[in-house]
Amino acid sequence: MSDKKAAVLFVCVHNAGRSQMAAGYLQALAGDRVQVLSAGTEPKDQINPSAIAAMAEEGIDIANNSPKVLTDEAVKDSDYVITMGCGDKCPFFPGKTYLDWPLDDPAGKGVDAVRPIRDEIRAKVEALIAEIDAKF
Repeated sequence: MSDKKAAVLFVCVHNAGRSQMAAGYLQALAGDRVQVLSAGTEPKDQINPSAIAAMAEEGIDIANNSPKVLTDEAVKDSDYVITMGCGDKCPFFPGKTYLDWPLDDPAGKGVDAVRPIRDEIRAKVEALIAEIDAKF
């Protein structure tokens, strides 16, 4: 076990739903063992209210987060780059672990439709934490 923390960047188009929920889970479940970043290729001006509500049900507050634009620096600073529907718009740098999580987009959906997406994200984040713990 080293002192180095893994840095994980979650990327989706709007950085308002999937990537924010994933970042919220990783921060809550891994704590300070992992550096958590999120960004979007075309960020919205606010977090999806249904995503905020779905995460609040889990005791995780993402209401004060704000969507951020994806930068080359964020990718360079990350060990893991996890994309959620942004495809070829994500910059590629050698030496990073790239994962694509095909998840439904919660944009425009009510909280009932967002819960299954949230639950799928949680399962993927838990598996990611196990992988990171094995490597770092």
